[in-house]
Amino acid sequence: MKNNNHLSINNMQRAYACMLLICLLIITGCKKSEPSNITEPVVKQPIAQYDTPFSKVPATSDIIMYEVNLRAFSSEGNLKGVQTRLDSIKALGVNVIWLMPIYPIGELKGVNSPYSVRNYMQVNSEFGTLEDLRTLVSEAHRRDMAVILDWVANHTSWDNPWIQNTAWYTKDGGGNIVSPNGWNDVADLNYNSQALRKEMTEAMKYWILTANVDGYRCDFADGVPYDFWKQAIDTIRSIPNRKLIMFAEGTRKDHFSAGFDLTFGWNFYGNLKDVFKKNNSTASLVAAHTADYSKIPDNKHILRFTSNHDDNAVDNSPVYIFNGQQGSLAAFVITSYMGGVPLIYSGQEIGYPGKLSFFDRTPIDWSINPEMTAAYKKIINFRQVSNAIRKGSLTPFSNNNDVVAFKKVAGAEQVLVFVNVRNEAINVNLDATLHNTNWTNAMNDQQLTLGTSVALSPYEYIILKNN
Repeated sequence: MKNNNHLSINNMQRAYACMLLICLLIITGCKKSEPSNITEPVVKQPIAQYDTPFSKVPATSDIIMYEVNLRAFSSEGNLKGVQTRLDSIKALGVNVIWLMPIYPIGELKGVNSPYSVRNYMQVNSEFGTLEDLRTLVSEAHRRDMAVILDWVANHTSWDNPWIQNTAWYTKDGGGNIVSPNGWNDVADLNYNSQALRKEMTEAMKYWILTANVDGYRCDFADGVPYDFWKQAIDTIRSIPNRKLIMFAEGTRKDHFSAGFDLTFGWNFYGNLKDVFKKNNSTASLVAAHTADYSKIPDNKHILRFTSNHDDNAVDNSPVYIFNGQQGSLAAFVITSYMGGVPLIYSGQEIGYPGKLSFFDRTPIDWSINPEMTAAYKKIINFRQVSNAIRKGSLTPFSNNNDVVAFKKVAGAEQVLVFVNVRNEAINVNLDATLHNTNWTNAMNDQQLTLGTSVALSPYEYIILKNN
């Protein structure tokens, strides 16, 4: 009996041990299903190239850029509304379309600004869908126009999911994330974070591959470090079979060595406004142009404009700033012909008379002032066929403070440009080398022999090409 009892106890112990083991396995299994503090790395699949890369991206010197304010451009206020007017944009002579930001807009602390990005890799439903963007890009390409997106690398909205990674954002001494430049609707990004740099670069690659866009206009590029831009631009330019346009909204000269093709011409624009509004000497424009182009690499350029979304919303339209329709055309000739790459902002070509908000809907009436549109077409179209205007050497030749006058020369082609910047008739004395020379008016093909002077009516511009 003693032996049998001993065996019975052993059996019971074995059974108990088995039951205990089973319970432990069950408990352990349950714990495995609970959330873990260890985040497994997400393996991102390579993004396939959508559609065929556009092969006709223009050389920087040949660009005529058109900025689209999506909320104003059409009654629909969306991407489809832009698509329906592509032929009108093309007819101006435009070959690059810049779309203002298309991304979802932040709501937390928000003011409905498209420059408060809630998600870098989505299309704002207000503007349409990814398919709408793809169709717009495809249709623009079919018309030999490139498309660039507005990119906001300096900051995000406060409800962008990235903000959970607090190390990606700039903080004050108390550890609080800060806003840049008093823009309280956005949070400033911290480029000391390598993880941020990687994610931002991946997001920039995304639209090139997913929507077949042709580059970026980079908002407030001066606020983002040089070494990030260099790394990011090198990366996206390494995408096969792509020619990209990279345009910095900034004035730093190191943007060019970082890989940008264009920078924003605020210095020239400020002088242009002062010439028209404060009667400053036209010599200031020559000085501003010379300063802009000093010590920048070959084939890099400054964007010239008489309007853009910022200045239009804060100041007013070109028709107001430059003293009427004829004055705004005269200013556009200066920005298009003296040097640099010209920009047209939504509605500028019809002399839209007021401000255009980009915080809410302000649809443009495209039926007004067709004669202005015709004038813009002539100015732009001559620029596109004239090597002298696009690429030629510049020689200012008037000492008249009220007239912009210069010669552009490329090879055998010569072009003379006279622009009266005053609301009064001006008579310009000519250099002796121009006396009794024969020319053709580039705007109407009429023949002209110059005498000793040229008479200009208020805000008149005359463009002459050699015979």
